[in-house]
This record gives sequence, structure tokens and C-alpha cells, in this order.
Amino acid sequence: MAERFAMRSALVLNATFEPLSIVPARRAICLVLSDKAEIVEDDGTQVHAETFVMPGPLVIRLRYVVKVPYHRRTAMSRRAIFARDNHCCQYCGAFADSIDHVMPRSRGGKHVWENVTAACRGCNLKKRDRTPDEAGMLLANKPHTPRELAWITVSVDRIPEAWKQYLAYAS
Repeated sequence: MAERFAMRSALVLNATFEPLSIVPARRAICLVLSDKAEIVEDDGTQVHAETFVMPGPLVIRLRYVVKVPYHRRTAMSRRAIFARDNHCCQYCGAFADSIDHVMPRSRGGKHVWENVTAACRGCNLKKRDRTPDEAGMLLANKPHTPRELAWITVSVDRIPEAWKQYLAYAS
């Protein structure tokens, strides 16, 4: 069972169907077996034990309401920046393989969502330690803080179709 579910994840919903987190399938199975959650969607596989068989969890819902004391914000990382900018250079539209500070840090620019963008190596070298205006470059999209549920996109490589209805419900 450990090998089979090592890389799978399950979306955890609050009792109110609000997305709370993403957990490994093994943790989701433990929550279901301890009667703390119920399976809402399964992945089409089965989990076998000596005395029972259950469907593999893909979406689980807690049986009780968990109060979330804060609004979750996506942590800023290279992976999150690439996901926000769809892996496209914001200067030329090519495949982005690096990040760029719109206002360079050496000139007082901050390392915040609104100042960091995805860029290709060529544009990053062309821009160097200048602003886009000084380098004669146009910024396609103004960098922004991702939506509240963007942490889910960053947590997994690919969002399963079964999750999308619950994510849309929360938006």
C-alpha cells in the first residue's frame, strides 16, 4: 500500500466544503479510517487490508467544522511565480526559466509578489540592473499577488478534474 499511494494526494474539505489542504493519500486514508472524514470522491483504485477494502480517496470531507483563523496566502517561491505567470516570460512571451525583479533589488526594489515576474534568460540578461522602461522593454502583465486558492496550484503538479468543482465552489 505504501508504494501505491506514495505520490497521490487528496483534497481535504471542511464540513462546509471549503478547501482546507492537500494531504498524501495515506493521511487521507487514516482520516477516513478514524472516522474523522468521509470520502467524497475516489480515484478509482481500491485500498486493500486484511479485513476490508475501501476506495482510494481523492477528495475527503471532514465530519466537523474546522475554524480557519487566517486567510491562507501562497508562499512566494520560484515554482509559485512560474505557476502564476504560466511559465511565460512577461517581457517576450517565451518559455520562462528564471525570475526577474521589475524594480531591481539593488535599486530599492522589494522581493514581493508585485515586483517579481517570470522571465526568460535572454530578457533577464538584456534587462540586467535596469527597469523595463530603461531597457526599452514592455511588461505584458503587471505582477500581482495570486488569488486566495493559488496555494493549491503550487502544492501539486496537476489539479485532478474531480477537485475543480470543489475549488470553483470556494471561489
